Amino acid sequence: MMIHDSRYSWVRLLLSVLIALIGNVGMWAVVMVMPAMQTELGVDRGEISLPYTTTMVGFALGNYLIGRLVDRFGIVWTLIFAACLNAAAFWATSFSNSLFWISMFQILLGFGTAATFGPLIADVSQWFLKRRGIAVAIAASGNYLSGAIWPYALSGTLTESGWRTVYEILAALCLLIMVPLSLLLWRKVDDASVAVSDQLSSARLAGLPVSTRSLVWLLGIAGIGCCVAMSMPQVHIVAYCVDLGYGPAVGAEMLSLMLLGGVVSRLIAGALSDRLGGLRTLFISSTLQCVGLVFFLPYDGLVSLYVVSALFGLSQGGIVPSYAIIVREYLPAKKAGEQVGFVLMATIVGMALGGWLSGYIYELGGSYSWAFVNGIGWNVLNIAIIGFLLWRARTPMIAASA
Repeated sequence: MMIHDSRYSWVRLLLSVLIALIGNVGMWAVVMVMPAMQTELGVDRGEISLPYTTTMVGFALGNYLIGRLVDRFGIVWTLIFAACLNAAAFWATSFSNSLFWISMFQILLGFGTAATFGPLIADVSQWFLKRRGIAVAIAASGNYLSGAIWPYALSGTLTESGWRTVYEILAALCLLIMVPLSLLLWRKVDDASVAVSDQLSSARLAGLPVSTRSLVWLLGIAGIGCCVAMSMPQVHIVAYCVDLGYGPAVGAEMLSLMLLGGVVSRLIAGALSDRLGGLRTLFISSTLQCVGLVFFLPYDGLVSLYVVSALFGLSQGGIVPSYAIIVREYLPAKKAGEQVGFVLMATIVGMALGGWLSGYIYELGGSYSWAFVNGIGWNVLNIAIIGFLLWRARTPMIAASA
């Protein structure tokens, strides 16, 4: 019985988004509570950034390692494990008085959070064929939506009761929401559907004369390149606005514009990939992101920065989901969790590397101009790799028609 793009597929996608809304909160909660945590612990801004860094380390590792667990044990047990791990990490952190232990527990929190990003996206991708692009984009939007919803929903609790209470509430919500919803995903893809999907993937890979391992590594390097570029505005826009005299509140508004634009562009890119394929969609999105970065160089007026920030968000949101779509288009379902997880891990490494590189370049030159140039250079590397894959994919067809 074929199940691709069925009514159940869409119901399962909705359940996956709901799981992602609470599951991804671990990535954003630390950002939300960071000022209150800094005040209570009496540390400086550099020190209090450590829990965020360790969260991203755990998030990067989790996308790959938990992806392998999904391939072996299925998505349900993996999500339940992640929900319990997140709840334990939130609870343990809420009782910690040491920056060291908070940072260590945040590694576990980042690791568990990863289950509701790459591995969950990989699972969703197996239930769609014709509409795989938009389905993956919707699933990936759960991360951004989580960052938009929970900080707002819990801001009152943070102000009135403190960050420890926020973490205790999130510990309970992980168990109360994630576990029951995960139990609704027991159904597995039937063998006939897997066989059809794998046949199409094999045919596409035959037209792209690179090995499976080479494709995964090329996508990983491309992912690092695009996300080093992406991180420059996302990580440093608030500090950039402070340097220009606009203040942190304006920078926060610009970051919100980027995230909102990112959700919109993810959905657009997902629909586009169903028509053009993941490689072409990624090439278009990466090129637009590069153009957006270039616009940051000459335009630093207040209104101009709002416009450029919005345009940047509208260009970059579709990039990361495109990698998952490409993996599923060209590679078999058997190792989807591991392969999608590896490539998305590379994008997270790119975000972490880019955030650090931009700050380091700023310290050397006293300006973000060269940091933007650095981002553009990495973006060009990404475009070159994807362009090469597109060229190799087209070569057999050109030869056949000659």
